[in-house]
Amino acid sequence: MTTSQYKCLTQDLLDDITQKARSSPRLRQNYNFHELGEKVQRFLNVLQPGTYVRPHRHRRNSEVNGFEFFLVLQGELGMLIMDETGQILNQERVSAQGDTRGVELAEGTYHTLVALAPDTIVLELKEGPYDPSTDKEFLDFPQEGTGAARELVTTWQSYFTDADGDRSII
Repeated sequence: MTTSQYKCLTQDLLDDITQKARSSPRLRQNYNFHELGEKVQRFLNVLQPGTYVRPHRHRRNSEVNGFEFFLVLQGELGMLIMDETGQILNQERVSAQGDTRGVELAEGTYHTLVALAPDTIVLELKEGPYDPSTDKEFLDFPQEGTGAARELVTTWQSYFTDADGDRSII
């Protein structure tokens, strides 16, 4: 495989990833700009309303900075910050058109994301390398694909909606 000297973030790429997220049973799709073994992970995450991101945190060994940075390029999401028992400590609306467009989480911060608009596109950055067996430490929440997980998503979405059903700024 030939490595290009540059990679472009094009509308065609965004359209392709968005279409894959729409048709995915998980209602989301990643696109990596990095190779799994690289020191800096750079990827797009496209989320559709209804996707379930099980609450988790990232822990890295002492040589790696465990931060995670989110920049919303399109759409809108709700971010819930939790403690080790799953209690919500903070909620943040992050939007390509809003006051808050990105968030950096410190290592060990439990969190989840809720897609508030169709075709929400997030650029994520974190230090690697990526190891799927140790990347996430999950809280005791329902597994993906369960009815309980779908109910949680509906509840979490409601935290970012006012009494009239409109999305409110929190």
